[in-house]
Amino acid sequence: MHAQPLRVLTLLVRHGTEKYPTAWQDLRAMFARQMPDVAHRMLVIDNSLPVGHGSDLDRGVELIGASNEDWEFSAWDRGIDHTGAKLHHYDLVHLATSAFAVSASDHLKLIDGGSLRSLLGFQGALGCIDSRREAFSIFGIGSQAWLRSSFILMTPRQLSSLGSLVSVGRDAPIFSGNPRQPFREDAPISQAYQQFLLHWLTGDGDGEEVIWHSRFDLTPETLPFFESKARAILNELMLTNRLLANGCELVDMTWLAQKVRAASSESEIDIPDWRVQISSRARVKRTLIQKLRRWLSKHMPRQR
Repeated sequence: MHAQPLRVLTLLVRHGTEKYPTAWQDLRAMFARQMPDVAHRMLVIDNSLPVGHGSDLDRGVELIGASNEDWEFSAWDRGIDHTGAKLHHYDLVHLATSAFAVSASDHLKLIDGGSLRSLLGFQGALGCIDSRREAFSIFGIGSQAWLRSSFILMTPRQLSSLGSLVSVGRDAPIFSGNPRQPFREDAPISQAYQQFLLHWLTGDGDGEEVIWHSRFDLTPETLPFFESKARAILNELMLTNRLLANGCELVDMTWLAQKVRAASSESEIDIPDWRVQISSRARVKRTLIQKLRRWLSKHMPRQR
């Protein structure tokens, strides 16, 4: 007797097709290749189209429009509202953006149907855990690790428990309106994290910290974009904080894939601290390097 296919709904956010023209096709191909036993449907939410827009891109792929007021977070709200009660017809809901495969996407190659099925046994949200060396504070909440918002899976119940995914709106008391000192003195964000946001978005690349691939100079003209992008980053952090507050644990994709492949069907998998989970990535990288070196020593002639 065959098990019922796992039902997954992807809410994929994009802003037009100029930057990532084949995002939804690539994502659907990934599901078909790595998770052929999953019954997958997709709702593409385009922030460059009017809110009333609706059409079909392909069988099982619907397209709607949304405002870009709060980037992917308000778009996901639009997608959830559009789906309505049907959201709970699915086993898992997949939040994604068109940039899902851009940054360190090796972990995506590890995900499969077994990983998704194991997630149903957890009170957890699956994605790629990012972290900083030092803890910081936003809105009085200590943070150090979060799920990358470009690719997250959770149950419909966990998603519905959050309400709106916009945690930091335009009226949040964060910004001063002055590009020379963009944060208010009483902004509810630790000084260290304010400096990180400034450097990440507008830095010149000096020092140890990396900078955003689309960095820009902070001027009166770019200040609205800085505020908008910074709020999007804060919304990403607050999404994780709110999941944790609801008792939903962070599950790293690389760690879970390794555990599922190593465990027997009867084994229970306990979710360790996020630090333990992300340490598995270093082991995966070392294993790949070792395999490459063995292959090179076997197939490549030595230089004399």
